[in-house]
This record gives sequence, C-alpha cells and structure tokens, in this order.
Amino acid sequence: MKKITVALAGNPNCGKTTIFNLLTGARQHVGNYPGVTVEKKEGLCKYADHEMTVVDLPGTYSLTAFSVEELVARNFILQEQPDVVVDIVDASGVERNLYLATQLIEMNVPLVLAFNMSDLAEQKGLLFDIEQLSRLLEAKIIPMVGNKGRGRKELLDAIVERAAQGKSGRTHQVGYGEEIEHELAMIEQVLVREEPELAAKYGARWVAGKLLEQDDELTLRVQSRDVLGAVTASITHLKGIFADKPEAVMADRRYGFISGACQETIRTTVESRHSYSDMIDAVVTNPTLGVPIFLMLMYLVFFLTFKVGTYPMGWLEWFFEWAGQAITGLWPAGSESWLQSLLVDGVIGGVGGVIVFLPNILLLFLAIALLEDTGYMARAAFIMDRVMHKIGLHGKSFIPMLVGFGCSVPAIMATRILENRRNRLTTIMVIPLMSCGARLTIYALIIPAFFSESWHGPMMWLIYLIGIVLAIICIKVLRLTVLRGETVPFVMELPPYRMPTLRSISIHMWQRGWMYLRKAGTIILAISIVLWIASSFPKPPGESLRNLSPQQAQQKRLEYSVIGRFGRVIEPAIRPLGFDWKIGTALIGATAAKEVFVSQLAIVYAVGSEDEGTTTLRRRLRGTYTPLTGFCIMLFCLIYAPCVATIAMTRQETNSWGWASFQFLGMTVLAYVLTLFVYQVGNRIAG
Repeated sequence: MKKITVALAGNPNCGKTTIFNLLTGARQHVGNYPGVTVEKKEGLCKYADHEMTVVDLPGTYSLTAFSVEELVARNFILQEQPDVVVDIVDASGVERNLYLATQLIEMNVPLVLAFNMSDLAEQKGLLFDIEQLSRLLEAKIIPMVGNKGRGRKELLDAIVERAAQGKSGRTHQVGYGEEIEHELAMIEQVLVREEPELAAKYGARWVAGKLLEQDDELTLRVQSRDVLGAVTASITHLKGIFADKPEAVMADRRYGFISGACQETIRTTVESRHSYSDMIDAVVTNPTLGVPIFLMLMYLVFFLTFKVGTYPMGWLEWFFEWAGQAITGLWPAGSESWLQSLLVDGVIGGVGGVIVFLPNILLLFLAIALLEDTGYMARAAFIMDRVMHKIGLHGKSFIPMLVGFGCSVPAIMATRILENRRNRLTTIMVIPLMSCGARLTIYALIIPAFFSESWHGPMMWLIYLIGIVLAIICIKVLRLTVLRGETVPFVMELPPYRMPTLRSISIHMWQRGWMYLRKAGTIILAISIVLWIASSFPKPPGESLRNLSPQQAQQKRLEYSVIGRFGRVIEPAIRPLGFDWKIGTALIGATAAKEVFVSQLAIVYAVGSEDEGTTTLRRRLRGTYTPLTGFCIMLFCLIYAPCVATIAMTRQETNSWGWASFQFLGMTVLAYVLTLFVYQVGNRIAG
C-alpha cells in the first residue's frame, strides 16, 4: 500500500476541519506542534490502495510568518515537504481566500484546490469556469460541499493523481513588476553566491521574496552581510519608487494575479462588486466600453504629446539654429570649409534634428508611465485579451507589444513571460509594428509639415492604430500558417489601482528618454557623420559647376556624391511609392536606427540648399512633397525593416537567423506592397 502525506491548508472558517473529518472520520489524533501551543491534528485515510496521512494545518490567511500559526503551517510545508498540499477555499469568497493559494504557488508545492461551500457560491450567483481557472492556477480544482459530503471521492482522486505526478515546475508565477523583479534578480544572484545551501533548500526566488518582505524568520537564517546589504539597498530603493513598503506592493501584485484569474473565469448572476477598483473595472474592462475607452485615452496621449511638446521643441529648434549660425560665423563670409559643413550640416543638422523631438519623446513616456503606474495598462492588456484570444494569442502577449511603444528591443526581451514558443515567436514577429519612440521622431517631423494643427493628434493616433491593426492581422495569418498550435492560458494580473509617485513616474520617463538621448549622442552622431561624408564626397569636377547658379551647384554636388549616386540607383524602385532618391537614402540610413531618417533628411536638405539658415526642414519638405507622400512616408517607416538592434535581439531571442531574416524581409515586402497600394489609390482619387 502506497503512503501519501497530505497537508490541509486554508483560511479560518473555510470549512477545513469539516473536510478533515470527511476524509479521516474517526481515525485521527490531536496533539501540539513541538515547542508551541498550536494544536496539531493528524488522521488516516485509506483510498484506492493508498494510505494517506492527513495533517490539518492551522488556519491562516497567509504564510508570511507574522503569527505562530503562520510560521507553523509554513515550516511544516517547507521542512516536511508533504506529497500534496490541499488548499481549502471558501468558494463564496474566492478572491479573498486565494491569497493563500498564491503563496503556495510561489513555494512551488504539489497543490490541489478544494472549492468548499460551492452551494453558497451558487446562491450568491457565482459561476465558475473550473477548467479554465485550473489551467491558470496550474492546480486541480474540486468543487465541494463538505458538510454534505459532496466532492470527497473527486478530492481523493485528485490527491492520488497529484501525488503520482511528483514535484514539477510551474509555467505561471506571480509577477511583481519591472522594479521589484529587477531587485529580486539581484538578491537571487547574491544569495546563490553567498548562501547556496539556503537558496538550494527553499529556492532562491522564494527566499529573495521573503527577505524583500522583511520576513524575520528567514532574515535570521541569513549569515552573509552581502545578502543583508543587498536586501536593505533594494528595500530603500523600492520605498523611494513606490512610497510604500515592498511587502505592501507585493501583496497588491498577488491580489492582481488573483483578480486577473477571477475576471477571466468567474461570472456573477447578481451584482456583487463593491470595491473601488471593482467599480472602476466594471467600466474600463467592460466588453463594450473597454476598447473605446482605451482608444480615447491613447488619442488623448498623442494630442497632449503634440500640443504641449510644441513649445519646448520650438525652443530647441531655435537653439540649434542659433548654434549653427554661431559656428558658421567663425569662418569668413563666403568661404567654404569642410569642417564648417561637418559641424553645421553633419553634427548639428543630423544630431540636432533628432534631439529637437526629445520633448515629444519625454511627454509620450510620461503618459505611458502614468498609465502603467496607476494600473491601467494592465487593464488595457486585459481588454485586448478578448481580441488576442480570437486571433490565436493570449492577452499577455499584449504586454510586450505595449512595451514596444517605447522600444522594440526591450519589448522582444519581455516576451520571455510567454512560455509557449509559438506564442512567443508570433509576438516577436509583430512587435516592430508597434510604433517605437524612434519612429515618433519621424511622425513629429512629417505630421506638422503636411497637416494642419487640428489634425496633428488624429494623424498620430491613426498611424499608431494602423500598426496595432496590422499586428493583429499578421498574428492571425502567422497562427493559421507557419505558427499553428493551441494557445496556452495565462493569468492576466489586475493589480489594484495605485496613486503613482512623482519619483516613480520621473524615473520611468527619464530612463527611457535617456536611452533615446544617449543613442542620439553616440549611434546617431556616428551615423550622421558617415552620412554627411557620403553626402559631401566625392566632389564633382570644377568645370562641371561653371555657369550654374549657387543653388544648382549645390544640387550638382549632392547628386555627384556617394549618397546621391546610390539614391539614383534605387529611385526607380521607390518612385511608385511617391518617394524620390532623397527619401530613399534616408530610408536606407534608418535601417541602422529609425531616428537617422530625420537626421539624413536634415543633412541632405542642408547640403542641397544654398541658404540653410532661413528655412526649416519642414518647410522644405512641404514645398517638395504632397500630404499623400507625407502619409506614405509614415506608413512605410511604420512597417518596413526593423532597426539593426531589433534584428539582433530577434536573432538572440529566437536563436535563429532564419526568423530574424523572415522578420526583416517580410516586413519590408509588406511595407512596400501596402504603401504602393495607398499611394497609387490616393493618387487616382486625387487626380
């Protein structure tokens, strides 16, 4: 006869003792746990050639070891390592009761959930999708009515089945957000190095989490000053970010995990919502209102990005124009100098042309940080979950896609939260369709150049929306063709709404803005210098410039240069899109980094103009191209080949140059076909 040790855990008044008696009958005895007055109840249960030792753990709401009962229950699970832990859940108050389950999930114990008092839950109008909730929590759920004996056989079958599976890894775990996860990873590294036995015995992540929560019992076991120092530093840092203790924020995240799982799997036939968060969620996650609210909020973000950003952007434009004139004034009037041209046209025109959009970038990141820190972005992902399911992905894929609005590189890294490889590959392939901060510089240049002020917000909103719609279409196509397969369920965490701190929002905004600024001062600077050289050399023979006006001579020099010759070669291919060779060369440069598109146009039009100081780049573009061409430029830049850094990250995360090449070529072809269609149809309508 096989022997199984079963631990019964649960909140006080969840019916745990009733279940214990139902399983063991009269075969039980009572004592105390060693060294404490807490009662220890054990009983025997024989079922299907198995002898089960059932231990009734003290009733607790959590396992944080703040009370003797919690400490006893936790230590039994950690030290005795029962074959199965059965968490008794009061099904009529499931969200409150599942908090203990999240902590058992974090401990990675063999878990079965018994939803007791299911009859009361039905009377309250709660309808459970047991199968889906079981998949999300990765634990068999058994509906029970303990005082009537219902569910006993099903529970015993589940215990036997789970014991036979042994200890196994989990696909899902509670996520604590970028800041806390970063600190947990740092503490884990120090733990593994300094306290290897403790980390191996209980799991480095679990110990790190308990130390971050300032768990006294675990803290006393740590001997290393390095570990304690790292924990103290992390706690101080997180308090500054959240203006709250880490344990409070982590508790919020656990409730968010529970809320997300329950939102997907529990329906009410009577109105039972009453909390502040629930009342807001009743509106913002409403199946009918959720998507329009999300789209309206994003429209508001883009409207404010342009409206407020106009003023500091104008100041920066004035500064760089003044800097160019000041440097030009260092040389005698009428003289030509390659150094002057390099500094004015290459460095200031190229890098300055990118930096002037920093206010727009910071405002966009400020708005996104505000939406993230309040908890709304988690709701946006939940809203999109319904759409994502229909196209073959889970809503959790929308989280990396949201990150993609900042930068595709960290967004692709964020797909690591998706365990299913097909889901992950699909998400990686479409992330570049989310307009990153680099593309915002292109939109911020083109939209004011060709569209009236009242259309600035709507045009920005439209181009972002096109990217999302195209991503959805591409996902559906990929899941029906090369990446067919079932969608693995995930919990969509819905953390409680929090009032974000000024420090937290400022840090998030500046971190992302600094990445943009650093790229402008390094990569963009280097590329701008290279492109200036390609736009300035070789020089045409002197006799070829005779009898030409100054403007014609400048144009001749540009066409004779490396960039001019290359542009002429590719011009026939891009002319049907409404582009000339100047736009073509800017698109080639933007393959290295999207911001280069702006700097390259600034260089080309500065080199090709006889009077750089009197007209802006936008005026030159407006005088050369039509609004239709301007829109097609944005459309092509939205879709075509991702930047080199994104391709490199795709190669790293997929471990395949094949997928990276597929992404590069596929998006370029898609961009060409769609832009060709839009331009040709638009031309016919206009004509």
